[in-house]
Amino acid sequence: MHPQELKKILSSGLLSFPLTDFDQQGNFNAKTYAERLEWLAPYGASALFAAGGTGEFFSLNGNEYGDVIRVAVDSCRGKVPLLAGAGGSTRYAIACAQEAERLGADGILLLPHYLTEASQDGLIAHIEQVCNSVSFGVVVYNRGICRLTADSLEVLAARCPNLIGFKDGIGDIELMVSIWRRLGDRLTYLGGLPTAEVYAAAYKALGVPVYSSAVFNFVPKLAMDFYHAIAKDDHATTNRLIDEFFLPYLAIRNRKSGYAVSIVKAGARLVGHSAGPVRAPLTDLTAEEDEMLRKLILKQGSQAV
Repeated sequence: MHPQELKKILSSGLLSFPLTDFDQQGNFNAKTYAERLEWLAPYGASALFAAGGTGEFFSLNGNEYGDVIRVAVDSCRGKVPLLAGAGGSTRYAIACAQEAERLGADGILLLPHYLTEASQDGLIAHIEQVCNSVSFGVVVYNRGICRLTADSLEVLAARCPNLIGFKDGIGDIELMVSIWRRLGDRLTYLGGLPTAEVYAAAYKALGVPVYSSAVFNFVPKLAMDFYHAIAKDDHATTNRLIDEFFLPYLAIRNRKSGYAVSIVKAGARLVGHSAGPVRAPLTDLTAEEDEMLRKLILKQGSQAV
């Protein structure tokens, strides 16, 4: 897929990041992962991101990464565009990006580099090298230790034609406004804070109507209903869902660090689409928290298409 075609697709609709399936020994489970992608495809997400943050990219080794992307490409081909996560050190990110392109993914989400702080010049060099290593579209994720300024993003946009998107996982409104006003329609902009629904109305007001939904992994109908309500400025529906689902959900998610992924895996298991346990250093929900989440999900009714 040409980068500009992918950019157009990512400029509207709901995005999601499928969980990565592990068996009880913690090994990648290709069969249930393919079944997961086939289950989610009909719900209408604009694009899926394999091996992203919710997909535990950070816990995969090189061989597993290729297996995950291969299964995802095969399962999604002709149904929904697929982007792969890539990140870590510059050379590892390049290796992941090139493997994803070889396997047929439509683009990558470039996750933050590993561990060390970096200057703006260093971030520019890192992202430019990854972009130059592939020909498909690249979306950069501003999160954690990757905090690009508007100046740096403008430099990258000029140097890297295949840099098509900017995903914000920081929530600095001043920074987001400065980037959007500076770069305009050169990029597509994605909301990427954890449980992005809570911030969706505010980001839409900034000119960022597209976001990624983690809860799409276990309440896909609710996730789509919320997105459509945001798109139509249906405040009655969005306020009701925030009160009835998202705020109680956040109360569970915020009990422990790392639960942003763990609670999604718990939700998938509770609705009959288990992705297995999370890998260390993440921890699974307790039995008490499982029960709290189960009751919350039941209140939302059927998630049938």
